[in-house]
Amino acid sequence: MIECSCKTQGLQLNEEVIKGKIKELVQGNVEETQNELLDAEAERLTQAAQYECSEQRQGYRNGHYRRNLTTTSGDVTLKVPRLKGVTFETAIIERYRRRESSVEEALMRCTWRECLCGA
Repeated sequence: MIECSCKTQGLQLNEEVIKGKIKELVQGNVEETQNELLDAEAERLTQAAQYECSEQRQGYRNGHYRRNLTTTSGDVTLKVPRLKGVTFETAIIERYRRRESSVEEALMRCTWRECLCGA
């Protein structure tokens, strides 16, 4: 148990609960950010946003497939765009790579430090 500096209110925080909540937040942020980056990369390759009619368009979206990626925060599900007319090879995640760790570890340390220190 971690005691809060507010002794007048008698508030106590459970370290494991806090770590679990932070891990969930980081996992959700990692998944959301990765999916947004994949969409942005698909837009760059097709030279048009999803459902956009454009003369510069190079290809078309053809749905997506789900791919699991194991991170230190837990498993995240990525929605990898399928494209017609353009080859989609993402620079975000290496082909056949199923584990990633560096980004979330740094986020966990920063978030945990901010939570405890208020920095």
